[in-house]
Amino acid sequence: MVKLLIGEKGTGKTKRLLDNVNTALQNSKGHVVCVEKDDLLRFQVSYRVRLLAASNYGISGYDAFYGFLSGLCAGDHDITDILVDATLKIGGKNYDELAAFLGRIARLSELTGTVFTFTISTEKENLPAAIFDCCTVE
Repeated sequence: MVKLLIGEKGTGKTKRLLDNVNTALQNSKGHVVCVEKDDLLRFQVSYRVRLLAASNYGISGYDAFYGFLSGLCAGDHDITDILVDATLKIGGKNYDELAAFLGRIARLSELTGTVFTFTISTEKENLPAAIFDCCTVE
């Protein structure tokens, strides 16, 4: 399952993501991972959540981002949830590339059983319709 938290900057997406992180942590029988662009959520996420800053790993673009996320899943079969803040800052603002990326993530989610949640800083109507074929909006 791929879930999206969509809205312009300042609409509370990160707070909702943190609520989802805490809910996932309570319900998970495995590991929860939170990925962000930079190291900003360090004091807001439980120490039991694996917090990763994409900038520390040189991730730029959706191909590298997909490789990173699929590597996490391949390296730890106990990951139940991966939650990502600032998706467009990590992968880029090309919405067609975003749609292709999310399609690949949906297939990865089916393969691994991992639930992915992404924040996307834009209005829903700016996104290609193909995104909503494989993702749910919260």
